[in-house]
Amino acid sequence: MSSVIRTHLVQIGNSQGVRIPKILLDQLQFDDSIEMEIQDNQLIIRKSLMPRANWAIAFQQMAEMGDDQLLDPEITPTVWDETEWEW
Repeated sequence: MSSVIRTHLVQIGNSQGVRIPKILLDQLQFDDSIEMEIQDNQLIIRKSLMPRANWAIAFQQMAEMGDDQLLDPEITPTVWDETEWEW
């Protein structure tokens, strides 16, 4: 369901802000972190994704395509690697 609410910009120090009504916040389930983006002359505000939220899917796709190889060439382990390093 689309909701349209007319509001005004408010002065916040040297910036301006938008108050988001509770009814919209409840629908969107926003928390303290959001993302803003300008797209086609529109301001898009959306809930922030968790960092690395889609990494598992990306890694699975990389493995399926054989694109999950190390970029660095094989390195011969040093004495320190063999005796001191813990995996």
